[in-house]
Amino acid sequence: MKARPVRPGGVAVEDSSVFAAHAGGKLSISTALPLQDSRDLSVAYTPGVAQVSLAISRDPRLGSHYTWAGRLVAVVTDGTAVLGLGNVGPSAALPVMEGKAALFQRLANINAIPLALATTDPGEIVEVLTRLRPSFGAVCLEDIAAPRCFELEARLVAALDCPVMHDDQHGTAVAVLAGLQGACTVTGRRLGSCRVVVLGAGAAGVATAQLLLAAEIEDVTVLDSQGILTPDRSDMNAAKTDLAARTNPRGLRGGLAEALRDADILVGLSSSSVPPHMVATMAPKPIVFALSNPVPEIWPEQVSQYGAIVATGGSNHSNQIINLLASPGIFSGALDAAAVAITHRMKLAAAAAIARVAEDRLAVDQIVPHCLDPRVAPAVAQAVIDATG
Repeated sequence: MKARPVRPGGVAVEDSSVFAAHAGGKLSISTALPLQDSRDLSVAYTPGVAQVSLAISRDPRLGSHYTWAGRLVAVVTDGTAVLGLGNVGPSAALPVMEGKAALFQRLANINAIPLALATTDPGEIVEVLTRLRPSFGAVCLEDIAAPRCFELEARLVAALDCPVMHDDQHGTAVAVLAGLQGACTVTGRRLGSCRVVVLGAGAAGVATAQLLLAAEIEDVTVLDSQGILTPDRSDMNAAKTDLAARTNPRGLRGGLAEALRDADILVGLSSSSVPPHMVATMAPKPIVFALSNPVPEIWPEQVSQYGAIVATGGSNHSNQIINLLASPGIFSGALDAAAVAITHRMKLAAAAAIARVAEDRLAVDQIVPHCLDPRVAPAVAQAVIDATG
């Protein structure tokens, strides 16, 4: 299937039907109660609502049961890393947040409200969300640039008594792990024994490498724009420095050519391009995840000659690896379990659940289920609930 045409900067050619679909926004508020007569009004508003307010004032825990906050996710952005567009600002990020909120409702039956904040200061964002805490049950961070996203997530996890997850990091990582499990099954590999190269050490690359390590994959090598992460490099942020100490067990040095030689798996999470001749140096029938959007690091047709299993982040190719496979179910499960944090154990369970859903139709071109498959979010949610505690 041919990709949609893109401009040199990677932005899809404008489509008037897209603008028409977004006119007026993609969200609306609807009532869950009938409001037809005086009785309805007295129950939904005054005087009946006073009984509920008094009960919550006596026991604040009741707020999650008698308001929508118990199943409401705040989808929060500062607009600094939107899709493949970069720092377009909070107003331009709002359509993306609306879309994510709509998909949470559609896929996992949880409400979500988009919040586009006109600040990039982590302290200010923490302050805003701390003040708003009674209004929601979880926080999904979205499209916030690295390395600031690492600090912001850590500070919010410490400040809030509810699940917090940066979807670009952890939702992506869970989807990648699920896809790798499927790809390894198809190719007869054991994932834990594979040599994995992660190209990109931004938000998604760092989180993916961390989750692969948590999944006991021993041979993971990570690269940023300057080459392989090694402990002696002095040009890395704290997240990269941590990964450099825990990855690259063979002590490789150099760039992508050195990292890819005889590797089983390439996970592309960067804006880089991968020359086809480098894929030829990988192990036979390599697994290539080219997940940059909208232009992947390498096009699937460029590596088909090597018998590769290829996945991208786009819906215009088979094997779409996207955080929507993971995040709706993760948040649904965490809210239902009354969890106060999202742990590695939950994320590993979520990846395994996604992989199990794919098992009945597993194939070279179907290593994960489609993100709109109605089985996925409930399976992930139950896995998260089981992993809570």
